[in-house]
Amino acid sequence: MKITLLSVGRDRSGLFEPGVQEYAGRLGHYCRFTLVELPEAGKSQGVAQAIEDEGRRILEKLRPGERLVALDEHGKSMTTDAFAQWLGRQQDAGAGVVFCVGGANGLSQAVKSRADLLLSLSAFTMPHRLARLVAAEQLYRAFTVLKGEPYHRS
Repeated sequence: MKITLLSVGRDRSGLFEPGVQEYAGRLGHYCRFTLVELPEAGKSQGVAQAIEDEGRRILEKLRPGERLVALDEHGKSMTTDAFAQWLGRQQDAGAGVVFCVGGANGLSQAVKSRADLLLSLSAFTMPHRLARLVAAEQLYRAFTVLKGEPYHRS
């Protein structure tokens, strides 16, 4: 199974990137995992135009047949076990899945409309760089659930 974690922007703080890299390495045992970073749109564009520009670049990265999961605070909430089951179904179907974390201003409506699943990581608002770390960790956790490994404890 091929999974891509596509995100807008970089972790300039250095707080989250080591964790993302740790889980990226761990995920390599379960799937072909790729991290893709897109640059944030220029601040001179204004928020609405920046969101649209980032959205266009996100959609350009998608390949035919890939499932898109847009991470959005208003998306569907799932338990870890339900997410693992969903991921298992994608794996069984041989689907490539792209998990998308938008920039600081969120995702464009075009990306949300194209998404096969709008998924919320939390009811809390969180920095998009932290969302990327949480997504990577939850992907790893889901695979350990699917494999019956002891990382996840209910």
